[in-house]
Amino acid sequence: MTTQPGSDRPARRVVVAEDEALIRLDVVEMLRDGGFEVVGEAGDGEQAVRLAEEHRPDLVVMDVKMPVLDGISAAERIVRARIAPVVLLTAFSQRELVERARDAGAMAYVVKPFTAADLLPALEIAVSRHQEIVALEAEVADLTDRFETRKLVDRAKGLLQTKFGLSEPDAFRWIQKTSMDKRLTMREVATAVVNSAASASGSAAIRTSSPSAPAPGPAPAPGPAPTPAPGPAPSPAPGPAPGPASAPGPPQETPPAG
Repeated sequence: MTTQPGSDRPARRVVVAEDEALIRLDVVEMLRDGGFEVVGEAGDGEQAVRLAEEHRPDLVVMDVKMPVLDGISAAERIVRARIAPVVLLTAFSQRELVERARDAGAMAYVVKPFTAADLLPALEIAVSRHQEIVALEAEVADLTDRFETRKLVDRAKGLLQTKFGLSEPDAFRWIQKTSMDKRLTMREVATAVVNSAASASGSAAIRTSSPSAPAPGPAPAPGPAPTPAPGPAPSPAPGPAPGPASAPGPPQETPPAG
């Protein structure tokens, strides 16, 4: 693996696709002089797609007008497969071609004739823009997943609070503990709670231990004892003396469906 001159960063790997051999050689020379590593050369669009799929480069530089498969169609396939950003080269600058290139997902569009001073900055900008788009897509997907999970957990907490009289923290702890005990995600546990509550037949009831019901509050303070009527005290009934009352334990009921 080569590195870019004056930098510890690995050289960016590029596939070059150009049907005119002389122009392709010029582009390859510009790229190598600029610190890029050319990992494949293609003479048509179909070959360019195959090389991109094989090498998974950091960048594809491709001419628009090529045999077998034109550059814009090839770029669309490469971008749709999320292989690499594509920079298109062309001798034409018609608005229609530019719009087609944009719609295909090309990151940049360089018009011939060009020099290394025109091409290399366009390539760096294309790679940078592509990295930003990939990072943003990953962040949005993660935030969306977190938001959906939070909504489901909140709904499941409300159902557990209503059904078992739990506090909100206790309901959340039950979901969290069930998630760990059953090796499920909290989203899966919350979904099961919601589905169980929504199922009239109870076929989707959660088969896990029930969250504990809240402990009963203190007994009311006793009032003054009534004065007994005069008379002989009754003899106590034979039998063993009563022992201390045992505290009620939490119910072991499985949360029924809805």
